[in-house]
Amino acid sequence: MSRVILAALAALTLAAPACAQTAPKETDAQRWTRQWEERLHNDFAYLARYRDDNAKLPAPVAGQPRVIFMGDSITENWASRAPDFFVKGRIGRGISGQTTSQMLLRFRQDVIDLKPAVVQIMAGTNDIAGNTGPTTDAQVQGNIMSMVQLAQANGIRVILASIPPADHFEWKPGLAPAPRIATLNAWLQDYARRVGATYADYWSVLHVGDALNPAYGTDGVHPNAAGYAAMAPVADAAIRQALAKPQLRRIR
Repeated sequence: MSRVILAALAALTLAAPACAQTAPKETDAQRWTRQWEERLHNDFAYLARYRDDNAKLPAPVAGQPRVIFMGDSITENWASRAPDFFVKGRIGRGISGQTTSQMLLRFRQDVIDLKPAVVQIMAGTNDIAGNTGPTTDAQVQGNIMSMVQLAQANGIRVILASIPPADHFEWKPGLAPAPRIATLNAWLQDYARRVGATYADYWSVLHVGDALNPAYGTDGVHPNAAGYAAMAPVADAAIRQALAKPQLRRIR
């Protein structure tokens, strides 16, 4: 081996640690995106997220109806940022970034098998954003209808939550989501009426114009503590209304 080659190899060996030290550190957003892409290929519905937690849940307590909150990051953050709300049998099953197709796939594991009296379904934001690809309103509606039908067939009362207000998505620049949110919310309210579900109108308490009230969240989508405090009375009223409805007969 020539001296020139040996010198080049030595230079590369010495330079490697320096390159490693100067490599940019992965940001939280980059890490989330990488993990999201990996899960889409390996666990599309992210069934692993709550599998162990579900197995550890005790049976529902008599006189304390179990309420499952199915949703995306808005629901997931609610459970972590307002833990005092999630008492008395209330269980959060939100997963950041999820669309209705992903929620439908995990609906049996994360809702039906937990035997709740009520399920709240809050979904649609990430479908509008196209997180798992382009999705039409009809497809979103179909996925929600399937979740409602599964719940009702298993004796579970349903709360359909409005899609919260947003006039932009930071992770999808240039998209104007407000018109689709308005269209889907009108459908959700009408569909809830037609199938005997309860409609929870969070949009009305969170919005300023078409946008999320800045007092209730700084990124235009996700509520802060004040936002969740504004949502809590709506949820409480919806749960009372849902529980007042006759117990659904489970289809076997």
